[in-house]
Amino acid sequence: MMFQRLCSLAVQWKSTSAPVQTVYKRHQGKLRLLDLIGRPISTSWRTRKDGAESIPAEKLDLDIWKSVMKSQAMHAERKGEENLTPNPETEPSLLEANRELVEMWHQAGKFVPKNITDEQLEVLSGLTTKSGKKKFLKYLAIKEGHKISKKEKQEKKKSERNLEADMESDRDEGDSLKNTFMLKFWSHSMDKLLNWRVAQAMRFGQPLVYDMSYEQHMSQREIENTVSQLLETEGWNRRSVDPFHLHFCNLQHNGAYFRELLKRYGTETWERMLITTTARRHVDVFPLESLVYLTADSPNVLHKFDHSKVYVVGAMVDRSIHSGISLANAKRLRLATARLPLDEYLDWDSGAKNLTLDQMIRILTTVKETGIWQKALEFVPKRKHSGFHQQRDNRTETKSRMLVDQEENWEKESKRRTQKSHDISQESAFPGEIHLPSRVQNALKIKSDGQRIGRDQRNWWEDK
Repeated sequence: MMFQRLCSLAVQWKSTSAPVQTVYKRHQGKLRLLDLIGRPISTSWRTRKDGAESIPAEKLDLDIWKSVMKSQAMHAERKGEENLTPNPETEPSLLEANRELVEMWHQAGKFVPKNITDEQLEVLSGLTTKSGKKKFLKYLAIKEGHKISKKEKQEKKKSERNLEADMESDRDEGDSLKNTFMLKFWSHSMDKLLNWRVAQAMRFGQPLVYDMSYEQHMSQREIENTVSQLLETEGWNRRSVDPFHLHFCNLQHNGAYFRELLKRYGTETWERMLITTTARRHVDVFPLESLVYLTADSPNVLHKFDHSKVYVVGAMVDRSIHSGISLANAKRLRLATARLPLDEYLDWDSGAKNLTLDQMIRILTTVKETGIWQKALEFVPKRKHSGFHQQRDNRTETKSRMLVDQEENWEKESKRRTQKSHDISQESAFPGEIHLPSRVQNALKIKSDGQRIGRDQRNWWEDK
């Protein structure tokens, strides 16, 4: 069929005129394009096999097609997200960048610490200015230097003690007792005894509250000093004969106090501490009428220690001395206030009457055991006062007695001189001679000698 159609077309082409053929040749490409457009398009291809019939085309399943397209789209989105998210292996974090900066400054010879923790790096990353970062690194370097020097001194002292112990053991090796009924008192036995006392105090002892609600009034360095004093406070209380039951109230678990305490003690030691810690206020733990807030700004004086009261001490180190903060806090909570009788017993020289936390615990434990303020106030630093009032009265009495003795000696000496001049006047050979006191005679003699010297020193023209 196709061959017959081509033959007919060739016969028709020969019978056409020459002008028609030239026009056809000129627009031959366009006519072929129109011919292709006008033909029907087949959407299926037929495959012919030897000795087999043609197989019909399979229909397209839309559900399968949609699932395939969705999976391809999700894969493309995941790939785009992986490209957008930074890779920690390729891109360094902010802490690593700050660590590299510190190492670079250390190699450049700047005053920065050799070792820096992740917490310090977080604080460093929070600083925006370069001067602030330099000041913080300088503070860390100074602190690290103090730690290194302190550690070196401790190691030196430890080596000296070990050497002395070895020498003493060698010296006493020959005459030491090999068999004795005396048992050696070990240090862990003493620790058990002290812990047992504190455990009894937690059960039956008098409470002593430390108010930990002053974080906003102190800097980071002041908070560290406060925690250091709290550590000494716990040690002095544990070694006392009748210890207090210590309570740390208003201690927030996400606060600066708790982080510093956990850093100093360690997690295991802090969990084994015989101290009651709570985030509640002291007014919510104890009855309001039993609380007494100890503050140096109170007008009330604590003349007698009351064993039935619960005394509250503000856990604060205030170097700038903002007076009245603890008193205002106590008045806001409507608590009774009191101050130590420093003016009543001590001759206070100058300065504020604020004492450290370790000094307070030593004063309170002593007055609790003895009831004598003179003995308890011996723990006040001597640089702040010139002694007790009784000692001052004794010094004043001694000084007045010395003055009286000097006056008596002067009167005796004057009487002796008067009696001597009277005796000389009686023994004189010239009855008409007038005898003056020795002071007047000395003055007249000096005056007459001056007149004579003045006459001798006249100028030469005055003589002529």
